[in-house]
Amino acid sequence: YSSVSNGLSLTADWLFKTLWLVESDRNNAKVDTYRKALWPEISGNVLELGPGFAESLRFLTHVTISDGSHVVDSNTITSYTALEPNVFLYDQLHKNAETNGFCVEYDHKSYPNCKELGTIPTRDNMVPFNIVRGTLDDPDNIPQCVLDNAPYDTVLTSFSLCTVKDPEATIKNIIRLLKPGGAHVFIEHVRQPPPGDKRVTEDNNVNAVLWGKIQDWITPLWSIIGHGCHVNRETGETIAKMEGWKSVEYKNVRPVIDLQSRIMPLSIGKAIKAAK
Repeated sequence: YSSVSNGLSLTADWLFKTLWLVESDRNNAKVDTYRKALWPEISGNVLELGPGFAESLRFLTHVTISDGSHVVDSNTITSYTALEPNVFLYDQLHKNAETNGFCVEYDHKSYPNCKELGTIPTRDNMVPFNIVRGTLDDPDNIPQCVLDNAPYDTVLTSFSLCTVKDPEATIKNIIRLLKPGGAHVFIEHVRQPPPGDKRVTEDNNVNAVLWGKIQDWITPLWSIIGHGCHVNRETGETIAKMEGWKSVEYKNVRPVIDLQSRIMPLSIGKAIKAAK
């Protein structure tokens, strides 16, 4: 049974990669405005959960070096760990990391079958980018590389907490891995906030009650098609209620770019870990 289960899991991973090749550009068109405002705040030793293709790396702080290349600023980002369970996304993830001037490495303990892809020539002050296979769902099964690189100044989640098996356990582990005063920066699609929600900064006259019910109806099927994606999670609220934060600030927006955006409103914000 384990071999069959593993085969089905790999098939689902490949199908998601194929779907994301089609959908990623449309998703970026919806959220890049918000990433541009928030990503420059990401700094230090960084852990990202479920980076996918990591298209958003281009919004980190960059500098221009002597050969004219525009690369991530090593004075702002000191190390980057990309925790991604889907190995079929690694080729594009690797390529985007190199495009942004990172020095890509793989964690062979979590992914022993890894084959290194072509790498760019090294230069001084390149920021290490560690690709690690795994998740933060289970505190007893976090890849050792992720633990060894902790504590983190910033943990980033971008459309990843919708797919994790246990959001609360994952957030607990985010808090555990952050240094005191460290930041969890997040942009997640969520269930439609209720009418009158004071956190909503872009309403666009969306019928929140109707679309919230539609999200509830379609989630069982959507989670199968979307590789575990739950479109009706209240992720902002879940983050805010967890113990261990000094502060949590976030906003909700209701984009209306297309029909799909009505089932994918966003929670965008930052949570700061308490000193103790």
